[in-house]
Amino acid sequence: MINLLKNLVAIKSDTEIGANDALRYCSSWLTSHAIPHQVLENEGRLMIHAEVGQGPTTIVWNGHVDVVPAKIEQFNPIIEGDRLYGRGSADMKAGVAAMMEAFRHISSIPKQLQQHVVLHIVTDEETGGHKTSGHLVETGHSGDFVICGEPTQLKLSVQSKGVLQIHITFLGKAAHGSRPWEGTNAIEASYIFYEKLMNLPFTKASNCYFEYPSINLAKIQAGDRYNVVPDHCEVGYDIRFIPGQRWEEILQQITNLALSINSKNIVKVYDKMSAIITSEDNNYIKSLSELTAKVTQKEAVLFGQHGAADTRFYVNTGAIAIEFGPSGDDWHGPNEYVLISSVEQYADILTKHALT
Repeated sequence: MINLLKNLVAIKSDTEIGANDALRYCSSWLTSHAIPHQVLENEGRLMIHAEVGQGPTTIVWNGHVDVVPAKIEQFNPIIEGDRLYGRGSADMKAGVAAMMEAFRHISSIPKQLQQHVVLHIVTDEETGGHKTSGHLVETGHSGDFVICGEPTQLKLSVQSKGVLQIHITFLGKAAHGSRPWEGTNAIEASYIFYEKLMNLPFTKASNCYFEYPSINLAKIQAGDRYNVVPDHCEVGYDIRFIPGQRWEEILQQITNLALSINSKNIVKVYDKMSAIITSEDNNYIKSLSELTAKVTQKEAVLFGQHGAADTRFYVNTGAIAIEFGPSGDDWHGPNEYVLISSVEQYADILTKHALT
């Protein structure tokens, strides 16, 4: 399994072509182990759907082989002690490798399964997921319980923040740079907005997993000459809100604020996603927690995830969907690594859970 992971990390899958190459490698590996599967395509992106078992319920294992851009040397997997370094080692080729190994194991003993187990390997999670995981769900491939193998330190993410990404255009009045009082500076208007945004009512929300929503000023574009007061400023915000909040209410607060500064300002939604909440008392969560504690010899930890994953597509079908994966650090960073021991434990947990 670790050789499988090393081979996956070595594939430069930070482009559509590279991600598809990694997907084809996964397909070849499954074929070499006589595991039936489908390679599907949508808008140039490939994905795998495989299924084994029988019974009234369905578990889905979802993993992605696409990664964020990196330097070429980061695609050279290096093992130092219990750490395997390389782009995608944690996020999330380790999860994929463990899922493939677990799926290989249960495929060899299908009569012992009392439920369907589905394997989804996808290629565009890092760029939105709509073309692969989203497509799989839209075409009827979902389940009762979904595990996305994102790196979580072998903790169970039972909540994840919602997403509201917005684009705001601030309008002002141009004037000569030497007489700024004759104009209205759109950049300054965006700054005034930012200061007031941080104190809007929605920013005060919290629960047992999250202390507050997060607000990231992600983009700004304005001005093209030193001697002109800018009359146009465009900004982009990435807001991650607390479960229980509604993106519509947050958008209304933001829109009201922007219009209070200038009634001609424009607020547009770029993307949105409701927060995900899974009950701690859910039977799938209980059984997975018990197995995790047994395998790791530590008490299972439930937590809330700040980011978003492809779980968001499956929950729209009524599925229970969580993030749960191996341990590592610095994903998306220059020193990304995964703990090899955690990958082995993860595969063991998945196998035992499928056979429960």
